[in-house]
Amino acid sequence: MYLPRSLIAQLYQNLTKRNHAAAPPVLLLVALEPDALCACRILTALLRRDYVPHKIQPIAGYGDLSRAADGLIRPMRTTHGGSGGVVVCLGVGGMVDLEEIFGMEVDEAGNGGTGGVEVWLMDARRPWNLSNVFGTPVAQDPATGDWVRKRAGVEKARLQKNYNSSKGGIIVFDDGDIEEELESERQAYCALEEMPELGEEAESDDEGEQGHEHDQEHNAEADEPPSGQAPKKRKSWSGAEDSDEDMSDDERPAQRRRSNSGASIPSTPERRPPRRGLMILGGSSDFSRSDSRSRSTSPAVAAPKEQSIKGLRRQLMAMREKHDKTLQKYYDQGASYSEPVSSLVYSLASELGREDNDLLWNAIVGVSSLELYGRTGSGVGLNPLSAAGGSAGWNGDRGERIRSVLRDEVRRLNPVDIKDLAREATMGDSTGVIPTSARSATDKSIRLSPEPRFLLLRHWSLYESMQHSPYLSARLHLWNESGKRRLDKLLAKMGLSLAQSKQYYTHMDMDLKKGLRERLLRFAPMYGLDGLVPPAPRGGDSKDGWGFVRCWGWKACLSAIDTGVILGAILEVGDAKSLSASSLDSFNFVGTQDHSEQALDSSTEAQDRITARFYTAYDALADIDTLTAHISTAQHLHKAILRTGTALIEKKQIRHLKAFRMAVVKEGPDVQLFTHSGALTKLALWVAEAIVEQNGTKGRNRGSELVMAGLDERQGRYVVVGLGGGGATESAKERIAKREKKNREREQKKAAKNAERERKRQARIARLEAAGLEEDEVEDSEEEESEDDDESEDEEDVSKSGRNRFGNAFQEVVRETGARVRMDSFEACVIEIKKEDLSGFLERLSMKAVVG
Repeated sequence: MYLPRSLIAQLYQNLTKRNHAAAPPVLLLVALEPDALCACRILTALLRRDYVPHKIQPIAGYGDLSRAADGLIRPMRTTHGGSGGVVVCLGVGGMVDLEEIFGMEVDEAGNGGTGGVEVWLMDARRPWNLSNVFGTPVAQDPATGDWVRKRAGVEKARLQKNYNSSKGGIIVFDDGDIEEELESERQAYCALEEMPELGEEAESDDEGEQGHEHDQEHNAEADEPPSGQAPKKRKSWSGAEDSDEDMSDDERPAQRRRSNSGASIPSTPERRPPRRGLMILGGSSDFSRSDSRSRSTSPAVAAPKEQSIKGLRRQLMAMREKHDKTLQKYYDQGASYSEPVSSLVYSLASELGREDNDLLWNAIVGVSSLELYGRTGSGVGLNPLSAAGGSAGWNGDRGERIRSVLRDEVRRLNPVDIKDLAREATMGDSTGVIPTSARSATDKSIRLSPEPRFLLLRHWSLYESMQHSPYLSARLHLWNESGKRRLDKLLAKMGLSLAQSKQYYTHMDMDLKKGLRERLLRFAPMYGLDGLVPPAPRGGDSKDGWGFVRCWGWKACLSAIDTGVILGAILEVGDAKSLSASSLDSFNFVGTQDHSEQALDSSTEAQDRITARFYTAYDALADIDTLTAHISTAQHLHKAILRTGTALIEKKQIRHLKAFRMAVVKEGPDVQLFTHSGALTKLALWVAEAIVEQNGTKGRNRGSELVMAGLDERQGRYVVVGLGGGGATESAKERIAKREKKNREREQKKAAKNAERERKRQARIARLEAAGLEEDEVEDSEEEESEDDDESEDEEDVSKSGRNRFGNAFQEVVRETGARVRMDSFEACVIEIKKEDLSGFLERLSMKAVVG
């Protein structure tokens, strides 16, 4: 079931009405990523204000999700002695069948069910598992006693205002995409759910009969009745033959497959098989006739021929195949990202009238963090380049609309005091100077800032910030000496000495800091750095492309991107105190103890480490001291990315395969850092951007598809991430020119169609006048309607092309090669594979289509 965006606050309000002292706590399952972490912060703030008890459980992957289902969710169900409750999934489980994982299905004996557990699902990953979106829990009809998929207040899986949210089930929070884009999938899924089930044996019999009838076609022509009656059937079908018992296990699609190593592998979601008792085409009585021949009431006029049971079955199978193709087409499009979870939860707070600066800041950080991990509308890959500066163009126009709403919220919740207007004019805040300090000791406001595409600018020197910026390092080729000299020349043209640029940015000369943005706007285009900083405001208070900054008095001043960088580093690296040169000794694979004991200890330690990192990052969102203490952690990670990426390019360790490029990190001082999928993804994005810039955007190797593998020697495995899609191989100017060209071609095509239509209309009018008749309006209207349909096809949205299909390709290769693979990450394009199986896996993968 899904909750429309217009009713986003309904479930929460029902929860607060049902809340009491003995109510079970709300369970929050939170993914280990900054976006879900920020959404958790917003939601827990709402729950605390309404005195709703809750508890948080960090979820690292599907293994953790299964353990939470057994240890936390199962005891909540009324069928297991619990009292029901609410489970909120933030960034967790949108691509798998949660009803199956949580054990909420009903078997043939009527056992199981939701048990009063209601699951709220909020996830930005796509494609949805449509069983979560359009599936309705099975309930027993009190009148007939049959198990049916019907519930009051639910219309074709869409929740209505009169829905009673105390019966349990999976409820997906719609960010607008389900209602706007998935109507055909909704119709197909609901039709499949209402169809009667056809056994595999019956289908094979029907196929055999079709072949047998084809062989006897000529013999049957002589005996066929002249009145058009159907020939006598060889076999009758009874309603008992259409029951669930005839279904084979192979016909029921499995939502989770297992690899050779026994690890659970979530597969590409498929439709849930229809349940018994839901029939169409008149019910089971239509399938129980023993004689389908019609009776002719007159020897001269034959009665209409009644359709045979075989014909009905074939028609049903054709309809099912058509709907199956619709759903499979949706799943085969590849991975993508929609609205961030933090933005969706902030919308909930806004509907409740609970907005404040803390909640707004959490939403801004969550939204900004997505571009750090390359999460775009085309899946995990390079972000499309933006000419507006600041943001990297996350999620195209939709991402910019979300940021525009957040900028409006900043202006609304942070009005500028009259006494500060003069100060802003003096300091240059209103004209584009990058703020580095608060207005007062108690200032905790959020401001708009023309953030350049530098990394941790306020906490590094200008030189180091520029050097570690993925955008800048890729375009200046900072991995070699000529690139470093190019950076020195850029600074020299801007009038900045190396001594000034290598000191702490906040200690730089004030005049230099005030003029930095204007100098970048003037000299950056000379080096191909268009959009390095946002342009000046256009028309009033419009500040497109500007970022967000928040200060905590005199303690600190951080941008939203920098905060997301720090939170990500905490989740991926851990505590900065452990990042000494000697700390790598703990990662060396030394045979000081038994391997089995070491594996057991490592799994326990890994779980403790994950939990500790999650709560450290969770606390850092509300404690500025904790956040600033981990700035060094983020700096350490990005220094390692620059070192490792430079080494891969200089040593020419990036191979070109048929469908993508490949790089393997298996040596060096930082190899253990990149056993975490998040850190490895950041390295892959850095390398992919550098390769695209190095090879240009034309020719055979223009794509940004890249497979990056990081060796975990201790576990004897590789962590593999696949980047693809995004359209980032085009510059902003190229994309604008292509869009304008396409619009011109569409207008020319439309004008040509209109001219041709008018010519045909005039010719038809001339023919009618010559015959003394009036113009046929009906024919004209039908022609206009067909033309409108052609135009709508011309304007079909092509934004879904080029999506990341590495997740689909990974599963296909696993089935073909039998490689020992563990797919535990919520990212479909991230897997873990045994060392010995990597080469054969990649060889087979190079033959697959990795971008849809």
